[in-house]
Amino acid sequence: MPTRPTILKSLAGAALLPLALVTPAWGQPTPARSAPSAPSAPSAPSAPSRAGEEPPSTLCAPAGTLRGAHGQLAVVSVCLGSGTPQLTVSAPASCRRAGVRVRYTCRTEGTWTAHRAGRTLATGTLPDAQEYPGPGTYDVTADVRVRSAPAGVDLRGTVEATLTVTAPKAKPTHAVTVDRTTLRRNATTTLTYTVRRDGDEGDGSARLGLIGEAATGVRIATDDARCVNPLVGRSPSNTRLRHSLDCALTTLQPGHPEKVKVRVTVGPDCSTVVSKLGYWVPRGQSLYTGAMLAGPALTCV
Repeated sequence: MPTRPTILKSLAGAALLPLALVTPAWGQPTPARSAPSAPSAPSAPSAPSRAGEEPPSTLCAPAGTLRGAHGQLAVVSVCLGSGTPQLTVSAPASCRRAGVRVRYTCRTEGTWTAHRAGRTLATGTLPDAQEYPGPGTYDVTADVRVRSAPAGVDLRGTVEATLTVTAPKAKPTHAVTVDRTTLRRNATTTLTYTVRRDGDEGDGSARLGLIGEAATGVRIATDDARCVNPLVGRSPSNTRLRHSLDCALTTLQPGHPEKVKVRVTVGPDCSTVVSKLGYWVPRGQSLYTGAMLAGPALTCV
């Protein structure tokens, strides 16, 4: 199950790397479209663009130059991909070393954080994708390590870029709600999840998944025949995850939501329960046709 991204962290082992001087690339580039790019994750590609909609695109801007003590140099950009349900973030780099006539390829790794209007919107690792917050001007800071192949450049530092994306945020086609969001320890709570399909595209199939914290002993159960506790282990194992539930819904239609009633039993140790919904989007026979939606999270008191 997905978790919220953590706060931006320092790269492990950074103290062992050569210290790099960073020349920032200040200023906001003029927004421009580039060639359409594929969705960053196979779990949530976008549907084809309709007339008047902005197609998926990638916007890049120079973010800084890392310099080493022995002529190493890496020019780093920050790229944002928009026009899909996700905002993709990457930091490609080109690198070289003074006095060495070698054509290097560069690998960039690290972490990033994005701000808009002074507010932190998301953090993650490179490359990564988070839910697209919508159009606007993003200030992106990345702590990066750039390494070359063949070896010769190994630099780290912080780079920054400001980019403006204009793709509108897609209207949601599905929704998941629950009638209560609080669980109590040493008690069984009955909840009703409602899954709604609002868009005309796609079909009536969806998978609702719930999962609690295994170590707490939480148990999730239901009498709904569409749901099962997932089976784990090699055949002929019949072990099931009692802290997780998987429901296959097949008759979702606009105006006809599906309801699933579940029981969550919490012992003396509290557990949160998170949920997600997977569903089809219309891409014909394309391999990656699924999309994923985060459902409500249950807390425990």
